[in-house]
Amino acid sequence: MASVYHIDPDDEDLSFPDPCKVETIYDGIIAVGGDVKPQRLIYAYSLGIFPWYDESVHPILWYFPDARPLLFPSKMKISKSFRRVLRNAKYQVTFDTAFRDVLNHCATIPRKGEEGTWLNEDLRNSFSILHILGYAHSVEVWMDEQLVGGLYGLAIGGAFFGESMFSFKSNASKIALKAISDVLNKRGYDFIDCQVTTSHLLSLGAVEIPKQEFCDILDKALKNKIDDVGSWSNLKWEYSDGK
Repeated sequence: MASVYHIDPDDEDLSFPDPCKVETIYDGIIAVGGDVKPQRLIYAYSLGIFPWYDESVHPILWYFPDARPLLFPSKMKISKSFRRVLRNAKYQVTFDTAFRDVLNHCATIPRKGEEGTWLNEDLRNSFSILHILGYAHSVEVWMDEQLVGGLYGLAIGGAFFGESMFSFKSNASKIALKAISDVLNKRGYDFIDCQVTTSHLLSLGAVEIPKQEFCDILDKALKNKIDDVGSWSNLKWEYSDGK
């Protein structure tokens, strides 16, 4: 029986158990406790571990699922109907121009079957710092100069850890995902970590990867020396059927 690893919130040591060598407990939980300071988040994500917990739950829960949904940037599935949406010139896509707005919308948009938010103020503040440091990035989708969809995530090496997305207009978050997929593919990234499997993500081309295979893929991605730390606000994306 696997035992849960406890992190003392007052302990400055950032250590986690090696998730590739130990068993997780119920539903992929590998550790509890600690904090969500920027340096701990960077270290956790570099191990493939991420926090996900209800804001009313203490301590913090850290996850490493046995099956990991990955979206390989060049393999996102595009339906004929979505291709028509992508050809629509009524939207604009930007990067890193409204990071905190994207965070706030991801935290507060109502989601079916969910109450409260796991993206609490502590996490938002830490991701905002990581954005300033050039590790966390957002994609914004605009229509009529209004922010109608987007997503954010964390880039480390050749891995992009997708965190959350939101949509106020049909297909807006899917446009953001297509944009980031194209940009990451062009820049040489290995994968987008989708963290939690959903039928929607699978329909877009995400693939569930077993634990040990994911460990190998992650190790390779972290050795991918992409010099990409910094703002992505100068990135440009326009959909083309040739991409």
